[in-house]
Order: sequence, then structure tokens, then C-alpha cells
Amino acid sequence: MKRAAFVVLLALTSPSCRAVLNYPSALGPRYAGLQPTRSAVTAGNHALQVVTYNVQWGKYVDRAINVLKTRAPLPDADIIVLQEMDADGTRHIADALGMAWVYYPAAVHPKLGHDFGNAILSRWPIVEDEKVMLPHIGGLRHAQRIATAATVLIGRVKVRVYSAHLGTPSDIRPSKRRDQADAILADAAEYPLVIIAGDMNSHGIGKAFRAGGFLWPTEHNGFTTAFFNWDHIFFKGLVPPDPPAKSAGIVRDTLGTSDHDPVWAVAQLP
Repeated sequence: MKRAAFVVLLALTSPSCRAVLNYPSALGPRYAGLQPTRSAVTAGNHALQVVTYNVQWGKYVDRAINVLKTRAPLPDADIIVLQEMDADGTRHIADALGMAWVYYPAAVHPKLGHDFGNAILSRWPIVEDEKVMLPHIGGLRHAQRIATAATVLIGRVKVRVYSAHLGTPSDIRPSKRRDQADAILADAAEYPLVIIAGDMNSHGIGKAFRAGGFLWPTEHNGFTTAFFNWDHIFFKGLVPPDPPAKSAGIVRDTLGTSDHDPVWAVAQLP
């Protein structure tokens, strides 16, 4: 019994299993910058291209920039949401792409020693933003999960955008992940035009967003990680592109940047 207790204690205190230091306030920390030069004129029939990219601990930011600049159709992205980032990495990517950005960390990761959270980058002005606290602290590292939210002004139309990173299967049960999705849906309920994107750590959770009135263009993508289709984009109030075209896909050639591939989807303002 003593040896077993020692092994458990060692596991809990080792860097690989140590609990994270959470940021429990919905007010921050907050980082933002660089409003784009794209003027707020009427967007008309502009087709919005959205990208979600988990950049695995924000380790290879320069490679991620290369991918976002050179791997079609990513250079045409209007909105990019990132997960597992820190503020410096987010700023570096946004500056390189000439995009407005906002970033909120969820926690300080013990293995990395720096912040760990979600970002939104936009070629259109960001006029509002907030940190959405998600329910259920993870079981393994006791990690807080959040969604970063921003209101983007596309022409004269406001679109609410969320960068989400839901709990992992090793951290929480599917029912608790559904609660996290419901928290984002509740925040989004008052907005007629909404984009929710990110690392959902689940494919089936897409049914919750569809039940909430969202299109799910990434439903039938292939694997976005080694074994799972976990990275998704959902649209509410936006419509499929016209003329009809491929509305979602995955970019595979990512220079070893991450264990997730970037995912894209296209929709039009109504």
C-alpha cells in the first residue's frame, strides 16, 4: 500500500501530471492588438473563409505562419481561430498576417511554463471581445477551459466569433463536454450571426451545435488528428457559399507544426 501511494503521489507531482495554474477571472488576462486596414464598407455577397488551427502548445509559431501564408486556401482566411497559444505567439502570427487579434489564456501550463489559451484573428475590425468561462474543471490536470469570444464588424454587419477548446476525453465525461458546448451556445443565443470553431475534442459534440441551429460544414471531414475528427467549424445565420462549391476541408501539409491539422470552412453573409 505504501509503495502504491508513493507511485500515485509521484505521478501527481511530476511535471507531466502536475495541475495547471488556472486564471479564474472572466475579465482576463486579456491581450489584443493591430486593427486591420480593411475598411468597414458594405460586405455585400462576401464569402467568409474561417480557419481553426490548434498549434500544439504554440511551439512552432514561425512554421505555423508559413503554413497560414502558403497552404491554399488558408491565405484567403478572413477569420482564424487558434488554440493552445500564448500572447507572444498570437501577436507574432497576427502581425505576420496583418490581422486584428484578441487572446485570452485559460491557464499557465505546468509542462510548458507559459500561458495556454485561445485566440481570434480577423481581417475585419474586432469591436467587442470577452472570455467565456466553461464549466467543469478537468480531472487530470484540474484545467479550466474557456472560449474566447469576439464581435467582428464585416462591412456594417456584426458577426459573433468563438474560439473554443473543450475538455479532453481523459479530463471530462461526454456529458460534461456537452455542458461546455451548451455554455457557448447560451452566450451565442442573443447573436443572429455566429461562428463557433475550435478543437472540440469530440466529433459527436457537433450534434449539440446542430440542435442549436448551426450548420456543420466540417461534419464529414477526415481525421484532423492522428485518429479523430475533432476540429470543427459551425455557422449560425450564415448560408452555404453561392455558387455551390466545396465548403470545408483540411490542410495536411503543416511542416510538423502540430498534432492537429488546420481546418477551413466557407459561408456567406445572408
